Amino acid sequence: MIRVLFICHGNICRSPMAEFVLKDMVKKRGLEDEFYIESAATSTEEIWHGVGNPVYPPARAKLREHGIGTSDNELGVSEKRARQTVCGDYEKFDYIIGMDSANMRNMQRIYGGDPENKVYKMLDFAGRSADVADPWYTGNFDATWNDVVDGCNGLISKVIGATT
Repeated sequence: MIRVLFICHGNICRSPMAEFVLKDMVKKRGLEDEFYIESAATSTEEIWHGVGNPVYPPARAKLREHGIGTSDNELGVSEKRARQTVCGDYEKFDYIIGMDSANMRNMQRIYGGDPENKVYKMLDFAGRSADVADPWYTGNFDATWNDVVDGCNGLISKVIGATT
């Protein structure tokens, strides 16, 4: 089983988009039994009294626009709640993927480093060293969608190539 954790600041936009895009890609390839995919935050800003906020409505709308989170391809979008990553996630996952440079710094702090080389930046899988566009600030969910799809395509190609 290949275990993937996507990380962003609040776990309501970018990382859940990546989680559900990859789940959709895996499902379309018939590989659901070979992957375990989650997302989390580096902060607690979207978690109140122990309960995380749901996926941000414009992010959900962008997923639905592409057939994800719909009644026939729900994939858990409606149940998703923000959670903060914890040190124990480092042992649980094979790939821990941050959306931007700030996420990468925070992940290093939370995990106490990366001795097993499990931590990656999302767009490294797309051959780019850029950050995934943050729609919370830009309002541009199309740019985020494109970045997430590029990163997930690169990740699945790397993983499938490594397992075949």
